[in-house]
Amino acid sequence: MEKGSMVGLVLTLIGVFVSVVLHGINPAFLFMEFGSIIIVVLGCFGATISSFPFEATQNIGKVISKCLKGGAPHDPAETIALIVDMTNRARAEGLLALEEAGKSIEDPFMKKGLQLAVDGTDAHALKKALNAEITAMKERHKVGALWCEKAGIYAPTFGIIGAVFGLIATMSKLSQPELVGEGIAGAFVATFWGVFLANGIFLPWSNKLKKISADEVEHMNLVVEGIMGIQAGTSPRVVEEILSSHIPPARREDKAA
Repeated sequence: MEKGSMVGLVLTLIGVFVSVVLHGINPAFLFMEFGSIIIVVLGCFGATISSFPFEATQNIGKVISKCLKGGAPHDPAETIALIVDMTNRARAEGLLALEEAGKSIEDPFMKKGLQLAVDGTDAHALKKALNAEITAMKERHKVGALWCEKAGIYAPTFGIIGAVFGLIATMSKLSQPELVGEGIAGAFVATFWGVFLANGIFLPWSNKLKKISADEVEHMNLVVEGIMGIQAGTSPRVVEEILSSHIPPARREDKAA
């Protein structure tokens, strides 16, 4: 599990359940209200699934796994160094010399762009093809983030519905005052689970997925600019200066040091 996901989840669980204990509540009570858990979990998932084509839900396991593990690590400095090296080689030996070098590149997007450049693809068509792939990726990523966001919106609502059901059941027992207090407490368990799942799980996951997607897009844009520079025969120094603008100033200073 990626460090941010792990630390965030652990702190959330500690903060919530330590507070439960400090308030004199038995944590087991929250897990024994099966009616509350069922309406929140099944209601939330049911409403979210209904909001998307079923194919989106079929892929949600992979999306959550990516969220917890983190996105593919990309070091901009390493990417720039690789592109500058290929720019030098292309200027010295020609674009065709990069065909063999491209086979050792692990990044499939960079490999594809480099191959298109080596094949002599028109600059406009090359950029259009690469940008189309970026757009398609953004749309795929958007579905996963939106799925988690919608789950975070629906969960508290079903928590309220569960609380209403619990209060209705409690009101029917007013003739037994000894059961009223416990009934009201149980009614609000559904609200707890709805709010907890939304703000502790689903909405953070949605934000994490958006950040992972943004980082991936930034990397791909860096690659596109680099490949366009290679194809145009731009000076390696100029290519490096242009690509370095993608690195925050503080990191550029560290790299220079």
